[in-house]
Amino acid sequence: MAPRERGAKGLAPLLLLLALLGSPSAGLEVQHKFLSPTLTNNFALDGLGSKIYLAAVNRLYQLSGPNLTLEVEEQVGPVPDNPLCHAPQLPQASCEHPKVLTNNYNKILQPDPEQGIVVVCGSIYQGFCQLRSMANISAVAVSFPPGSAGGDPVTVFPSMLNIAANHPNASTVGLVLRPAGPAGGGRPDTRLLVGATYTGFGSPFFPRNQSLEDHRFENTPEIAIRALNARGDLAKLFTFDLNPSDDNIFKIKQGAKARHKLSFVRAFLHPAPPPRGPAAAAYAYLALNSEANAGDKESRSHSLLARICLAEPGRSANASAGETKKLTESYIQVGLQCGAGGGDGFTRLVSVFPAAAPLRLGPPAAPPPPPPPQELLFGVFERAAPPGARQHSALCAFRFADIERGIRRARNSCFVEPDSGLVTVLDSVVQGTGPACEKRNIQLQPEQLDCGAAHLQHPLAILQPIKATPMFKYQGLTSVAVSSVNNYTVVFLGTANGRLLKINLNSDMKIISRKSVSVAYGESVHPIMQFDPSDSSYLYLMTSYQMTRVKVAACDQYATCTECLAAADAYCGWCTMETRCSLQHECVNSTEPNFWTSASEGVQQCPSMTIMPSEINIDSDNKAMIIQINGNIPSLSGMEMSCDYGNNIYTVAKVPGNDVNYFIYCNFLPREKYPTFPPNQDHVIVQTAIRVNGKNIVWANFTIYDCKRTGNIYPKTACTSCLSTKWKCYWCTEKYMCVSNYSDCEDSLKMNGTTDCPRIVPASLEPMPTGASQDIMISLANAAFSKDTVLECHFGTDRTFEARWVNTSTIQCSSVLLHTSEKSHIFPVNLQLKDKPDRFIDSPQMMTVEVYNCATGSADCSQCLGREDLGHRCIWSESSSLCRLNTESPQIPVMCPAPEIRKIEPLSGPLEGGTLLTIRGRNLGRRFSDVVNAVKIGSVRCAPLWDRYMVSEAVVCRTGEAPSIFSDVVTVNVSREGKSRERYSYVLPEVQSVAPSAGPKAGGTKVTISGSNLSVGSDLRVLVNSTKQCTDLTRTATTITCTMPAVELTMAVRVCVQFENKSCINDNITFKYERNPIITDINPKRSQISGGRIITLGGHGFLMVQNVSMVVHSIGKEQTNCKVHTDTMITCPSPAASNLTVGSKPALVDFYINGRLYMDDRLAPDEYMYPEEAQHTSKFGLEYYANPQFFTAKKEKWIKHHPGEPLTLVIHKEPDNLSLESDEYQVKIGLISCEIQIVSDKVIHCSVNESLSTSERQLPVTIQVGKFNQTIAMLHLGGGETAIIVSIVICSILLLLSVVGLFVFCTKSRRAERYWQKTLLQMEEMESQIREEIRKGFAELQTDMTDLTKELNRSQGIPFLEYKHFVTRTFFPKCSSLYEERYVLPYQQLNSQVGCQVQETHPLLSGEWKIPENCRPNMEEGIALFSTLLNNKHFLIVFVHALEQQKDFAVRDRCNLASLLTIALHGKLEYYTSIMKDLLVDLIDASASKNPKLMLRRTESVVEKMLTNWMSICMYSFLRETVGEPFFLLLCAIKQQINKGSIDAITGKARYTLNEEWLLRENIEAKPRNLNVSFQGCGMDSLSVRVMDTDTLSQVKEKILEAFCKNVPYSQWPRVEDVDLEWFATSTDSYVLRDLDDTSVVEDGRKKLNTLAHYKIPEGASLAMSLSDKKDTTLSRVKDLDTEKYFHLVLPTDELIEHKKSHRQSHRKKVLPEIYLTRLLSTKGTLQKFLDDLFKAILCMREDKPPVAIKYFFDFLEEQAEKRGISDPDTLHIWKTNSLPLRFWVNILKNPQFVFDIDKTDHIDACLSVIAQAFIDACSISDLQLGKDSPTNKLLYAKEIPEYRKIVQRYYKQIHDMPPLSEQEMNAHLAEESRKYRNEFNTNVAMAEIYKYAKRYRTQIVNALDSNPTTRRTQLQHKFEQVIALMEDNIYECCSEA
Repeated sequence: MAPRERGAKGLAPLLLLLALLGSPSAGLEVQHKFLSPTLTNNFALDGLGSKIYLAAVNRLYQLSGPNLTLEVEEQVGPVPDNPLCHAPQLPQASCEHPKVLTNNYNKILQPDPEQGIVVVCGSIYQGFCQLRSMANISAVAVSFPPGSAGGDPVTVFPSMLNIAANHPNASTVGLVLRPAGPAGGGRPDTRLLVGATYTGFGSPFFPRNQSLEDHRFENTPEIAIRALNARGDLAKLFTFDLNPSDDNIFKIKQGAKARHKLSFVRAFLHPAPPPRGPAAAAYAYLALNSEANAGDKESRSHSLLARICLAEPGRSANASAGETKKLTESYIQVGLQCGAGGGDGFTRLVSVFPAAAPLRLGPPAAPPPPPPPQELLFGVFERAAPPGARQHSALCAFRFADIERGIRRARNSCFVEPDSGLVTVLDSVVQGTGPACEKRNIQLQPEQLDCGAAHLQHPLAILQPIKATPMFKYQGLTSVAVSSVNNYTVVFLGTANGRLLKINLNSDMKIISRKSVSVAYGESVHPIMQFDPSDSSYLYLMTSYQMTRVKVAACDQYATCTECLAAADAYCGWCTMETRCSLQHECVNSTEPNFWTSASEGVQQCPSMTIMPSEINIDSDNKAMIIQINGNIPSLSGMEMSCDYGNNIYTVAKVPGNDVNYFIYCNFLPREKYPTFPPNQDHVIVQTAIRVNGKNIVWANFTIYDCKRTGNIYPKTACTSCLSTKWKCYWCTEKYMCVSNYSDCEDSLKMNGTTDCPRIVPASLEPMPTGASQDIMISLANAAFSKDTVLECHFGTDRTFEARWVNTSTIQCSSVLLHTSEKSHIFPVNLQLKDKPDRFIDSPQMMTVEVYNCATGSADCSQCLGREDLGHRCIWSESSSLCRLNTESPQIPVMCPAPEIRKIEPLSGPLEGGTLLTIRGRNLGRRFSDVVNAVKIGSVRCAPLWDRYMVSEAVVCRTGEAPSIFSDVVTVNVSREGKSRERYSYVLPEVQSVAPSAGPKAGGTKVTISGSNLSVGSDLRVLVNSTKQCTDLTRTATTITCTMPAVELTMAVRVCVQFENKSCINDNITFKYERNPIITDINPKRSQISGGRIITLGGHGFLMVQNVSMVVHSIGKEQTNCKVHTDTMITCPSPAASNLTVGSKPALVDFYINGRLYMDDRLAPDEYMYPEEAQHTSKFGLEYYANPQFFTAKKEKWIKHHPGEPLTLVIHKEPDNLSLESDEYQVKIGLISCEIQIVSDKVIHCSVNESLSTSERQLPVTIQVGKFNQTIAMLHLGGGETAIIVSIVICSILLLLSVVGLFVFCTKSRRAERYWQKTLLQMEEMESQIREEIRKGFAELQTDMTDLTKELNRSQGIPFLEYKHFVTRTFFPKCSSLYEERYVLPYQQLNSQVGCQVQETHPLLSGEWKIPENCRPNMEEGIALFSTLLNNKHFLIVFVHALEQQKDFAVRDRCNLASLLTIALHGKLEYYTSIMKDLLVDLIDASASKNPKLMLRRTESVVEKMLTNWMSICMYSFLRETVGEPFFLLLCAIKQQINKGSIDAITGKARYTLNEEWLLRENIEAKPRNLNVSFQGCGMDSLSVRVMDTDTLSQVKEKILEAFCKNVPYSQWPRVEDVDLEWFATSTDSYVLRDLDDTSVVEDGRKKLNTLAHYKIPEGASLAMSLSDKKDTTLSRVKDLDTEKYFHLVLPTDELIEHKKSHRQSHRKKVLPEIYLTRLLSTKGTLQKFLDDLFKAILCMREDKPPVAIKYFFDFLEEQAEKRGISDPDTLHIWKTNSLPLRFWVNILKNPQFVFDIDKTDHIDACLSVIAQAFIDACSISDLQLGKDSPTNKLLYAKEIPEYRKIVQRYYKQIHDMPPLSEQEMNAHLAEESRKYRNEFNTNVAMAEIYKYAKRYRTQIVNALDSNPTTRRTQLQHKFEQVIALMEDNIYECCSEA
């Protein structure tokens, strides 16, 4: 086992390598997964493993095994619940506490296959349980509580419902207790054991409120056994009364609950040791923790194991009715201690698993037999840790035999031999009250020792825990499962970070191997894991959000038997006949001997073979080979066998006999099929395999060698190599060659070893000067040659020299002459046989001679003379400055010149010295001894370094310490002194600061240390905390830059700058290590394979990040660099990927922050982890999809375009899965960007606003997404002129030839032709322009309106006026502007927060009636009496008719009276409606006698205005809910479209409009400008605002205000004249921009308003708008300026226009102004969709809210027509149109300010007039007689009118077909409308205003009342006189004062 001391430092490079190379083999394999969208809680398997039941929060799943595919899903939450309420299934329960939607956490999921049910208990309804069907978990198998239909009522108690814990974090375990014995009447019922944490009053789970009501204390014990007979009496289901008895519960006393807080881990069944009786009994065990008491610091958690007997021990299941034991009678608990006691132990139980495992108890025998299996309880325990810290955990195992022994001993101690230190009665339990342990004169039977007895029924607690030593420690273990396989114990351990470990234990419980696999990164593994019942080689486990099926071993990763068995994986073994590593059941015939070899048998049992002989001489004749088989191989008798030599070469193999260790005989490889020898190699290795039944099962190698090749390969050591090779080779002296058979030699002397070989004895030779002849003597050893043997001297050159025998062992090479042009050259010395040029005398240690050239490599005197030490006889010639060979003897001593120092570096160093100073020059000594004490800096010595000295050229010395700062030259004194020209300075470095001063603890932060003199010295180190170095150092005189290392903890560290390894400079500099940045998510998670998509990283701590890069593993082509934006956002372009990965699973993505691999701190490795377990696995993934594909609308490759015209492209896109946003597309035409307007799933619209005029005639249309570029077409510019010119020329020639004789006629024809061509060109240009403008405008507007719609959804919405303001503006339209001016508060200073809602104080709105106090009593009484009269129908009708009969009662008075009456009677709309109907009847009677079709066409009577007001009231809700949004969007669209082009600020005319009178009949070139504007108002600070360069500054301000205040009602906007606009041209220059100033241009006596183009404000300019201290009084409203003095875009007269064109717009074509009428069509086409949406909304029928008022009134009209015999349908259509569309909708369409708080400009009003006219025409039934002289307002929508008319007629028919409304229904609707807006209006003011009319026409009203019989009879005229009397004296005075 590898050592465990693996710190993070050692792991870091390994983690990086593993991350790049991918995960190593894991030993486990994840087979299938099922992902849950919510947190998982429990899972269970059916008996066969064919179904898996998974419970998650609010969900139940039924999965099919083994693929985990979803079969059934059921939603079980959230539900309305409150933990203080009884379960709603309790019939008598009621709850006063509010219920909220509560998530349902599953607590129990227990299948009962015998009954076919699954017990499902959740946290809702006090822990309520259901019995669901195992076949379909969505179906409830047994309804509970049971119903009482057809039988006696069933009493349900809370204890039957409160079963599981009712809190998400409270534990619950359950266990189905199935009865023993065959089914039948005598068998006991199925039961349910439940352990649940107490969550009642006083527990941390109880709601923190003042309520003392607790439904759980009395009803939910901690442990209970409940009835679970789903087929029996359901009235007893889930009850405790089983025997009957009340002792089947275990409940802690209320006062002891704080000290005994139980949390349950698992409940399980386990058989007891075989008893003496005939049948085996079973026990139920509960593993739990007694949690630490929060109020007691000394309190600690401790683990417990409780046991309950299920049946009477020793009694056969069939012997009786099978009485069950009482819970408290047999309950006993014992502590489990893992590790040492106290704080060092692992005290809290996490998971348990019972299993039988081989365990050796005593010392092993020799040889040790397999130990018998022992029943063990494996448990994972954890040590207490502070919150947030990682849990230390351990694995322990306990013997059930020890537990059994302890239980028997404890019961005996309690009742027979009391021992207070061993056992005690649990007095904390309700059932534990009673006598303590005491001696009794009884003899306990074995079954009583196991399970107690009726007279011993007290729950007991063993005081001494059972102890175990941890066999494995790890961080964050959460679950355990155990299996015994092949004499091994295999333990599976889940972890908190989603890994599954597998450890293999031998019989001594020692770990022999360990593997791991990542199941779900970062998700905790659930404490319970289960093996597949049908195939134990698979393990089911659950993590936080997934269910997983894991194969227990990945044996196929091991390629060889040795790897397989050495892995020591209990599950894996070698399948010999299939030559693979496999599970045992996967190997054919694995149960037969030697077919499958397990790891426990050892690697030595791996199949192998030995070939005899293993080395074969190529010259020998071999017929067969013998192969010995070793290891485990089954008997091969009777099988087809052969020997496989590779390359499809096979020979016959035979097995003699049937021995286990048998031999195989093979025919040898045929000689002609010997493999070729590799170059320079004397042997070849051949692999041979035994092939059985067509498959090679075992391999081995043998060698074929050739001795002749041995001697030839090594010619300089032929004899030595021959005799030293491992082959059987011999050396022939005579033949001087290597042979394999000595008989081939003719020698009399046989050589026995390499020492007998003739060889050259190496000797040292003096260096030879080049070109000088010299004899060389060579000594030989073992020279067994005669002197007749002719040799030659060979020096590695082409030339050889004569070799002369001096004696038998000495050779002289005569007159050797060698040359070299180098300083020196080494030549080898060899002797070769003259008659055999390729045969040499052995020279094992090569002898050499040095040849030197004095003239080379000696540039000065010192270098030349210094060669004396090398044996070179050289001398320096001062006269010629050359080094030459010294031929004189003796040599003359020469004195060299003084040292010459040319350069020193560095030029400065610290005072402490230690700097390595490099001195370069000439004559710096002949040898090192010359300079040892020769170098000084001033008086300070510098010590030279021997290993760095270069003769004469360079000296490297270490400077000494200087006493103070100084500067001096460097001297070198070598017999003479040399000085440097440069001075070396001793300085004092200083360090001042480090920046940044903080960074992540992962390291990588690049810091800059500032100071002075930092570039000095030769060696610099920056130490962090005196231990780690700051790397990648670079420095200047004032800065040092380096990269900080990683540290383990967040802390402040000291940064030490160290020169020359001396002391630190300034110890006070610190750097703070902060927590590492955290990346929480990346979006989007998809990319095109070309890469470049912007991926946004979310998280925090990013401001510490200096650089980030992104890597996509396996498929990413390159690493991409990212950009840090804020502390919480980083963006990265995705790397490009390979096409091969399209559509595959997400690729893992890693990020490098500051050059360090990003890793989640929570999942960092610890000391117990192996490297493969600690390997980094990224939690981020990126899916790659194919690049998006684009094409033009018609897939054409060429697009024609005329330069100078606007261009709009429609690009189609293939569907993809990338979900690209609009800003991710970029379209270019050549180098010019095409501005994208609309983006949908299939279409992209873009437009080019600038000219495409270029020298190139063809431009590519390219679309780019990230790094993906696609050219979809070529844009062809021009081309039409040539065709036209050619046509004109041809036509002219034809005309000239055909009409030669008619000159005048020809001339006229040509003129007509030219005019026609000109007109045609204009028409083509006009058509193209309209088409492009419509397309461009629609695209731009769609984009803007889409943004606007999103903005409306995000912001406060549409600025609807309140109902009261809608009413006042609709009822009194002529007065609305007056009231606004008089009563709306003037605009005040606007701060950053928009001011309070402006109050519109119309006098009719609710408020105090302002009259003097002295007038109040009479006026209030008079108004009250007058109100009573108005509420009398007879009076009111007479009153209205009397006033209408007066000639001076004008139409305005009639409308005013009608509106005042509507206000006065608003609280009684039913009465108001009846009055209106009576007056309408009178109006119809009057009209019917004349022309009925003219009725209601105009508002000339009181009742017609009353009808208008009634419609407004009844239609307000419909207007606001249905029509408001499309109407508002249409208004915004009109405004947006108008603003797209130029607008003349003075005339108001615009490029885009619907109204001909407001059309700007000029082609004004306007370019958009995007300005960056800052403005502290309306809740935003800065925005990018789009304006036109032709806009005046007032227009710019308006657009800026609109952009900033778009979410604010218009009444709260600042006014244009109240703000200033300032342009910041540079960082220092700024200008206040105004419409008129000193720079304004004057043309023809008129001053032109300043525009953006005038100020030359560029694209992206920065402007600031602020509230002005002074109002700008330089000019009044722009549109009111005198046109004789000012102009904006156009001059007022045509002549001046034409005159100015010649100067200012000479580049434009001269065209008729009427040609610009086509812009009306462009605007209309752009707005068409919005208009259609509006008309459809107005004329729609909503099923949920039908138009009640419209139906009622239309029925009234039809009734009146029928009464009068009017059957003409046209008349009824006209009446309906005049009453609704004309009377209400047209009024609204033309006056949007009645509905919205907006600014209706004159231009918008003009456009709305055209729309209103279209609506009127649509509602008309008369045919439109349109011609060329018809107004454009009617012509514009002539094409759409027929379709609109159909919609109107269908609308009228739908209303007609609605069921009729009764009066009661209508009155109820009207009463509701009155109630909704009660007290909104001041009716007293309305009454007072009506009274003024009554006073004015007093006499006429009295006469009318007298003349009417009904009013006279009721004396209404007298009451009216009383009103006059009360108010006559003071009405005028009081009203004037008011």
